[in-house]
Amino acid sequence: MKEKIQKVFDSLSTVYENQVDDSSLYNTQYERPGMLAEVKQDLHGKKILDAGCAAGWYANELLLRGADVTAVDISPQMIAATKRRIGDRGKAFCLDLEEPLPFHNSSFDLIISSLTLHYLQDWTRVFAEFSRILKSGGEYLFSVHHPFMDINISENKCYFETEALTDIWNKQGKEFEVPMYRRPLQDIINETTKAFTLTSIKELQPTAKLKELNAESYQYLMNNPHFLLIKAKKR
Repeated sequence: MKEKIQKVFDSLSTVYENQVDDSSLYNTQYERPGMLAEVKQDLHGKKILDAGCAAGWYANELLLRGADVTAVDISPQMIAATKRRIGDRGKAFCLDLEEPLPFHNSSFDLIISSLTLHYLQDWTRVFAEFSRILKSGGEYLFSVHHPFMDINISENKCYFETEALTDIWNKQGKEFEVPMYRRPLQDIINETTKAFTLTSIKELQPTAKLKELNAESYQYLMNNPHFLLIKAKKR
């Protein structure tokens, strides 16, 4: 499954690099505003890991706020796109988050992970590594699919199971089969609190601007939560 995930995001890298920032209202008016509201405007002196950087939008935003940014992703094509976006202002590496990470203990002040964890099967090992490389008191901020979203594409509808799913995305007139894992809410919370102290949970809501741009999408998201935001701190 991991190989399939890498291949599909290699194929989607052009879409992420050239279209998502402008055309995906779920990103621009939903997930990104919610995430950035939890990040300080002035990040000078802060070392941040962008874990699952895709085409580098968050890496660039964090750099603009003054951070020292390291971006990682399993897709070589996404890393290539990130490098084109950030140049030599930050670092970008092709890495598997489910493997040991090549960073020293207590390397980062913040780890941010946008819509990445639902592509990973083993959260226990990933979170243990994130805890290891975070400084004492460092923060971990991530967004993930809301369990209410993914249960809709589950065949067996067994909410309390963790299961592999395949979603169909339509991009640039093509269909992409995107593998992922669905988890119940209690597993998301329990995995987080094994390694971190939970700070806040937010069921993201769309911006008022989305209501102006697309009232139907706004109302749909208000009635059908898609993304969950978790903020935690290293003990």
